[in-house]
Amino acid sequence: MRTRSTRRRKPLGDVKSDPQTGLPTDSCADFQRRPASDSSREANKVRLISLDAFRGLTIALMILVNNHGDTGTVYSPLSHVDWNGWTPADAVFPCFLFIVGVSLVFSFAGRQETPLSSARHAVRVLRRTIILFALGLFVNTYPAFDLSTMRIPGVLQRIAICYLAASLIVLKAGTRGRILWLIGLLVSYCLMMLFIPVPGLGAGVLEPGQNFAAWVDSLLLKGHMWSYYDGKWDPEGIISTIPAIATTLFGVLAGQLLRSSLPDRTKAARMICAGLILLVAGYTLSGWLPINKSLWTSTFSIFMAGLALMCLAFFHSLIDIADLSKWAKPLIILGLNPIAIYVMSIVLDTTLRSMNLAVSEGSPNCPFYLFRTLCLPVAKPEIASLVYASSNLICMFAVAWILWRRRIFIKV
Repeated sequence: MRTRSTRRRKPLGDVKSDPQTGLPTDSCADFQRRPASDSSREANKVRLISLDAFRGLTIALMILVNNHGDTGTVYSPLSHVDWNGWTPADAVFPCFLFIVGVSLVFSFAGRQETPLSSARHAVRVLRRTIILFALGLFVNTYPAFDLSTMRIPGVLQRIAICYLAASLIVLKAGTRGRILWLIGLLVSYCLMMLFIPVPGLGAGVLEPGQNFAAWVDSLLLKGHMWSYYDGKWDPEGIISTIPAIATTLFGVLAGQLLRSSLPDRTKAARMICAGLILLVAGYTLSGWLPINKSLWTSTFSIFMAGLALMCLAFFHSLIDIADLSKWAKPLIILGLNPIAIYVMSIVLDTTLRSMNLAVSEGSPNCPFYLFRTLCLPVAKPEIASLVYASSNLICMFAVAWILWRRRIFIKV
């Protein structure tokens, strides 16, 4: 992980900032507002503000979803669906993977301007993958660091694997090959889940802990899965990562569209049309294969890619085309240090949960105590949960703001 600060390159007094958002224009966070007629050559040289804002929104929602004070009174839109179907909380992770795919295209395009051998490029990808995966293991084991029961899968681990797989596909395949890979991943996973028989269950069973993906995880990850499900299966398991890679490839294709020489309004229109098609396709196919985040079904991948495309089109239209970015400044700030802010939010919550307060019978952990004493007296349980989650988000935004003001951008 690298920490970059523009102070090392240029005195603070000489740093130019955009008058509308205040973001530095000479750092890794630089961006330029451009008219809709800009060519793809010019577009490659700037950073999409809309993508930073969209990324910041997903990080904000991740923090809200993961920090709710009391698991029994979660604000319903921030609660994951029990099994089939989806809620706004279920859309957050696939949207982030989609953004990884979009960002990957722009990142690779910038590096292509400097001659690099394929081996050196692959080493950079592998290095970032290892760091992301290691951060995920750190988050899973903190603060006890018990390796014997360490959960191996996780959010950051899935991001790492999807980034690695998508990177290799982008490096080795053209547009046609990327589309074929995407279709192949979705179809192969669907066929595995529906037609490969599981010992003692048969084929086509899609119940919690009783399906092909869970069976593979139980063979290869026994004792190292999420304890929430009694360690019997994991929502970020091995086989279900296959369609998650496809979600990232949807983002890659969106990134290619954004880098094209088409007018910006045409790009937004195409994203909206493609998003609507994917939403309808995912919903229609859910009659045969349900939309399910825990299994990351192929229909879930398709449906959420459509939703992500619609969101990106919204941000792109409002920020990059209409030149209205001031309202999104908090999201942009969060989106400039996404992994660092996410890891810090998890570490903070885990630290608080490890602090048992001997103030009453049962010794409640710190988050529940704060929730019960500060939030419950002022609002109904679900709203109180939202208040608690929002307070966590405010704390993390304060950290992100300090990093931004100091022009520190932590690159993984």
